[in-house]
Amino acid sequence: MSSLNTTSRKLTGAAVGAVALTGALLVQAPSTQAATVSLPPTHAAFDYQIGGAYTPPPGVRIVTRDHTASPAAGLYNICYVNAFQAQPGAESDWDSNLLLRDSAGKVVYDKDWGEALLDVGTAAKRQRIANTIGAQIDGCRNKGFQAVEPDNYDSYTRSGNRLTANNAQAFIKLLSARAHADGLAIAQKNTAELAGNRTANGLDFAVAEECGQYDECGDYTSAFGNNVIVIEYTNAGRSKACKGWGGTLSIVQRDVDVSPAGTSGYVRKTC
Repeated sequence: MSSLNTTSRKLTGAAVGAVALTGALLVQAPSTQAATVSLPPTHAAFDYQIGGAYTPPPGVRIVTRDHTASPAAGLYNICYVNAFQAQPGAESDWDSNLLLRDSAGKVVYDKDWGEALLDVGTAAKRQRIANTIGAQIDGCRNKGFQAVEPDNYDSYTRSGNRLTANNAQAFIKLLSARAHADGLAIAQKNTAELAGNRTANGLDFAVAEECGQYDECGDYTSAFGNNVIVIEYTNAGRSKACKGWGGTLSIVQRDVDVSPAGTSGYVRKTC
């Protein structure tokens, strides 16, 4: 999914702030870089602002914003990057041979969101793509974010079998190493089927869209404990997530367009 004027999906989310302020746990990152990173506080009020930054509601302690935005002062800030797909209409930002193509040479798209899939099918291409996404991760560090959320980890499931789970995991390992080298924690975004491999893949916490709606929250907690942030897009999904996990996880309901506060369609509800 892309941030800023596009919607979220569910198809099968200042320098490192003082730990005393955020309550974040210091962990040794599972990476060859062996960096120490700060995790988001668990069971803390969260706001998902990838559709545009605004003043966080009172009591919020964790915010996700797009990598083009600035972090929210005094909070734990997660930096969103669209890592496995091109932003809508931004195919020309990538070398042509880094876009996944079908047997006829046509670019393969995530049809729901109009995003071209990036071709992470070979080590050489993964490294080239990681260089570009890595520069965005460096920018997150420079702005003062404390973590990064690389989206579309599950894009291989929309590739028509042209990409595999192993391709996706090989790529996420490159991003984990880059994030940890920058002193940033890194989230697994969705992709419950790969949660059990989180340590090998260097992933520190999870951002799960609609795990209440689709009865997947337990898949994430089995791998990440309470270090799971949940975003729901329906009242029913929020109700299920809150009933099962409201006492342990960070849960928020947003409108599917993740609209900024004060704009038409804005929704934000919690347990």
